[in-house]
Amino acid sequence: MKVLTSITGIALVLIYAIGSGLWVNTGDNWYRTLNPPSWQPPDFVFGIIWPYNFIVLGISAVTVAQRLSSTWIYSYLSILAISITFALTWAYQFYRPHDLTMATFALALCAAFTLPLLIITARASMVVAIALVPYQLWVITASFLSYGYMKRN
Repeated sequence: MKVLTSITGIALVLIYAIGSGLWVNTGDNWYRTLNPPSWQPPDFVFGIIWPYNFIVLGISAVTVAQRLSSTWIYSYLSILAISITFALTWAYQFYRPHDLTMATFALALCAAFTLPLLIITARASMVVAIALVPYQLWVITASFLSYGYMKRN
């Protein structure tokens, strides 16, 4: 059962990474015409933080699956799936129909769901939970960035 739930967690992270890659497009003309918040990080930061985030999310999922009871594992995987759904909703709404309000709302919900992920991960491993903190901080930061785009455009 622990192997199956580990695989499920990794599959969810892969869906997150692939889904984001399908919808996020910062190189198109529409995105480049937006008025960004003045504090937006440079593009290379995104290229560094997202691979880190996906790797740590996978490690977190496997650690939870290997060390916690079924109740905690299913709770973690359910929350992770909900969080990923909101993150992918942001990517789709922001880059496809360009609904910046819906995108911001979805990303704020994604950010809210990072806290229970962090708490459950801490029950399994404090080291992995600490490694997961940058993901939580990044999603919170991204939700404020999305809000900034929404207000300026």
